[in-house]
Amino acid sequence: MIRVGVVGVSGYTGIELVKILLPHPNFEISFVATSKGGESLTSLHPSLKGVVELDARKSDPKEIASMCDLVFLALPHKAAMNIAKDLIDLNVKVVDLSADYRLELKTYEKFYCSHQDIKNLKHSVYGLPEIYKDEIKDANLVANPGCYPTASLLGILPFCDYIDEKSSIYIDAKSGVSGAGKSPSDVKHFVKVNENIFAYNPFGHRHSPEIREKLKYVSNKEFDINFVPHLIPVTRGMLVSIYVKLKSKIDAKKVLEEFYKDCEFIRVRDEPVEIKATSGTNFCDLFVAQNGLNLFISSSIDNLLRGASSQAVVNANLMSDLNEGVGIPKIAYVP
Repeated sequence: MIRVGVVGVSGYTGIELVKILLPHPNFEISFVATSKGGESLTSLHPSLKGVVELDARKSDPKEIASMCDLVFLALPHKAAMNIAKDLIDLNVKVVDLSADYRLELKTYEKFYCSHQDIKNLKHSVYGLPEIYKDEIKDANLVANPGCYPTASLLGILPFCDYIDEKSSIYIDAKSGVSGAGKSPSDVKHFVKVNENIFAYNPFGHRHSPEIREKLKYVSNKEFDINFVPHLIPVTRGMLVSIYVKLKSKIDAKKVLEEFYKDCEFIRVRDEPVEIKATSGTNFCDLFVAQNGLNLFISSSIDNLLRGASSQAVVNANLMSDLNEGVGIPKIAYVP
């Protein structure tokens, strides 16, 4: 068995990691941590009572290295890099769910903070398996993509060669409230969210530069990205609507199917996608419609799973020389 740890187990992505890892045939949870330490997993997540008995510790890199072969960092940005650099030096493989290793240095410092681990930033691999599977297999440090970039990139990437570069790409994205994290805030207050929908950080969200940068890396083209996220009154799920202008007419569905023909967790749909069909799974469902040179792409994922925890375990599978789909949830929460 491969010994794994979860640092930051108290949050939503932390418990999702535990839920996936517990029945995993090749991974054994040997270490969990919170910022305080000394808490039982069942006190943090009462739903786990009678399922698992583990005590959360503080994050001591040397202790983690003595108990783990691979660690998931389910931490906020800045906190993740401060422990990741020590773990890498101790030969522990790391899957980081924060933004700390996703972006170029200049971009990261513009939208987040001063970077404390430039050495490892240069060697991190962006954890989008459909594009970087081979690189992930050889990586010691994988930067797990953000939820909005995952859903957006998977929709846009097949069409990079066909998009009119003189036009803009418009991304209208909607996320369940869990995407905003566990810490309470006015934005996530029941009275604010219930029976409501609203945009936040239009054109200024931190995931916008991530989408732009990764599109440039893969296509070697500069696209004008207009990204607007919204919060919707559901617990989990993400629906992204993308609008692009094509250079010439194409069979868009055929392009999509050919691009993802060997990808286990991409499903091309005949009807517009919905969040209910992907909630609780690692699937990304995609749909396309055309009106002349106008192309509509719709993408659906579970923001906590494909947008975070299950994608992180797919990356860990690849880093551990396992099939990417081992132990990964595929059955949606329906009804």
